Amino acid sequence: MTDLDSRNFFTDAELVADPYEYFDHLRSQCPVHPEPHHDVMMITGYDEAIEIYNDNDGFSACNTVSGPFPGFPVPLEGDDITGLIAEHRDKLPMSDQLPTMDPPAHTAHRSLLMRLITPKRLSENEAFMWRLADRQLDTFTELGKCEFIRDFAQPFALLVVADLLGVPDDDRDNFTQQLLHRPDNHGIGSTDEHAMTHNPLEFLYSQFSNYIEDRRANPRDDVLTGLASATFPDGSTPEVIDAVRIAANLFAAGTETTVRLLSTMLFFLAEDPELQDRLRNDRSLIGNFVEEALRIESPIKGDFRLTQRPVTVGGVDLAAGTTVMLLNGAANRDPAQFPNPHTLDIERDNARSHLAFGRGIHTCPGAPLARAEARVSLNRILDRMADIRVSEDVHGPTGERRFIYVPTHILRGLAFLGLEFTPIDTD
Repeated sequence: MTDLDSRNFFTDAELVADPYEYFDHLRSQCPVHPEPHHDVMMITGYDEAIEIYNDNDGFSACNTVSGPFPGFPVPLEGDDITGLIAEHRDKLPMSDQLPTMDPPAHTAHRSLLMRLITPKRLSENEAFMWRLADRQLDTFTELGKCEFIRDFAQPFALLVVADLLGVPDDDRDNFTQQLLHRPDNHGIGSTDEHAMTHNPLEFLYSQFSNYIEDRRANPRDDVLTGLASATFPDGSTPEVIDAVRIAANLFAAGTETTVRLLSTMLFFLAEDPELQDRLRNDRSLIGNFVEEALRIESPIKGDFRLTQRPVTVGGVDLAAGTTVMLLNGAANRDPAQFPNPHTLDIERDNARSHLAFGRGIHTCPGAPLARAEARVSLNRILDRMADIRVSEDVHGPTGERRFIYVPTHILRGLAFLGLEFTPIDTD
């Protein structure tokens, strides 16, 4: 790449394919550096990102999904814009979703979500994962090849969340049809600059509204009744829509990012037979491999914050109303935190300190779920697929690979991954 200073991170297709030289270039100038096209301060340093994640007084998450697109609906003037944010935040995209909320609303709504992600429920859900992984592998292993994202990662991630939330078995095919079998629409963060709709989750809202209303009227001994009867920390009963938003957010955030993680792991295995053999022969290495995959290819490149008052980060003064982008994908390759940051090292002793799940009050609540999905999937894949390799018919020969990445400035991951392998007879 040349002339990195003039590149437009938000629309440049080359930066979708490989953003890491660009991230290094920004960090080499300053870990808090202005982006020239959309008036965004790009945060590429690990320490600086941690500082912002933990400063909920100085930074609002109201624009965490949208950033400068379309920007704040009114001019941001003055040294304290908390009042303006409170007055106009509902006009921003996805303002009803948990990641965009600030305390105290965030605290109350996150408490509802954490009622679903309990150790007991996660244990029950993991037992389902093992059965589901085999069921999904059964659909293609005899063929000796697959398109991994379509054939395994997407249906697996979706159905794991459906089970966690207690979606009735009879409805799960409909969820699959509605949420997977649809025209490609990369939506949030798309590099084609299409306008973002306020809420792309109409199907989920409709389904879960029906579930919650039914369970409140007719309680059962099931997960959905638990969601319907959950209360805020002060004991008050949420509106139906509040419970619905929690379920929809878990679907939206918990499926797409897990798909990217699973496909990243298989990409690394398929391109490195030695790594594949090490993990196959020593499953105790899988946990740290998952963390290192999260670090080196974070499923979320970054998200945004808006300064509510003047703040100083990394020695740089930021005025109130400044949009910053926390580039997790850059912070996770900050050499000050991770030596040899561009090298996949499954024995890296601090791999788990990555920021792939964020940090602070907005730390991804589904992190334990994603880790379990990755661990279960990889174990069963290694049990049933030998000599996993990238399909040359799909991606070209070694040294001339052709990969297509999801065209957004928020998500990081392959759009598809063709694999070939030798089926392992498990009878």
